[in-house]
Amino acid sequence: MTDKMSVSREMFNDVMVPNYNPAAMIPVKGEGSRLWDQEGREYIDFAGGIAVNCLGHCHPAMVKAIQEQSQKLWHLSNVFTNEPAIRLAKKLTDATFADRVYFANSGAEANEAALKLARRWALEEHGEHKKQIIAFSKGFHGRTFFTVTVGGQPAYSDGFGPKPGAVEHVPYNDLEALKSLISDNTCAVMMEPLQGEGGVITPDADFVKGVRELCDQHNALLIFDEVQTGFGRTGSLYAYQQLGVTPDILASAKSLGGGFPIGAMLTTDAIAQHLKPGTHGSTYGGNPLACAVAEAVFDVVNTDDVLAGVKHREALVKEHLQRINDKYHVFDEIRGKGMLIGAALNEKFEGRARDFLQAGNAEGVMVLVAGPNVVRFTPSLIIPETDIVEGMKRFEQAVAKVAG
Repeated sequence: MTDKMSVSREMFNDVMVPNYNPAAMIPVKGEGSRLWDQEGREYIDFAGGIAVNCLGHCHPAMVKAIQEQSQKLWHLSNVFTNEPAIRLAKKLTDATFADRVYFANSGAEANEAALKLARRWALEEHGEHKKQIIAFSKGFHGRTFFTVTVGGQPAYSDGFGPKPGAVEHVPYNDLEALKSLISDNTCAVMMEPLQGEGGVITPDADFVKGVRELCDQHNALLIFDEVQTGFGRTGSLYAYQQLGVTPDILASAKSLGGGFPIGAMLTTDAIAQHLKPGTHGSTYGGNPLACAVAEAVFDVVNTDDVLAGVKHREALVKEHLQRINDKYHVFDEIRGKGMLIGAALNEKFEGRARDFLQAGNAEGVMVLVAGPNVVRFTPSLIIPETDIVEGMKRFEQAVAKVAG
């Protein structure tokens, strides 16, 4: 057995493409909502791998699932099907509006499949004129060229040459703007039922219902990107279930695998028929290892106890953030739903979200940003209350330092 190479943060700069600038420390171990770095320093994890680690780190159900499946089958390719994939698809369709599931490896891939399916449906059902895709400014749908074009953030999509065509954007929560753009040439409207990367923006209830009605009027598909909001993150299995609106296609990932890479696109029988054999595929999508882990995550998350617990934790986190703000006056608004919470900075601290993230790291608490003006919290759905209290104590120390 060869000795493991010793690794330092400096090595990252020598061997990695420089598109990331990670923290100075390297986490090496996690348990529940706590992490430890190479030096043995402990952190409370309010970041959750960017809304991925929905059961924290090394949850026993996930460890058991991966251990058992790793001794049976890892990969087959889609020349064959497998039991974990079929079981997971059955559980997902039983719990949602969907009849059919397509498995991928990430949120971007699930969204890519959703967009390709919408275009194929429109072409075959209506003709070449019906190709327009409408999405929302400050949206985020992944980093493939198609999904990053549909995402409404030019900073992510510019600089790579000609973009896929017939993609247009309107402001989120602006129904009149959508009404003026949508037509019978619109193939699909794609939206997050709560914008994540764009600043943790909650939609107005009338806006979501209005989007659905406009899609129905113009025979366009409604695609919900639930990569971040899905799988218990907002207190129901999927966010659409609390909005009184049902999409035609839904993309899921992040929490779906609890930390193991997997994505899924969910849709109805009628729409699914347009992805016939050969029209789309994925080498690793639906592999037995990923599906076995995701099934274990599903069995834990899709319970009344866990989903009700998310809403309880939301109230607790918001209460602590409000208390901190009453003392230091750094936030303009505490917003979001479930375990997807944003603390929007006021004018005095505008553009300084990353300062709070870095100060948090120094105090032993991990948080995220959602743009330059919002500190984002996406912890485990089952984070113990004692960890919320301790994490908020550390975050308050970070806020005190930034606030001076």
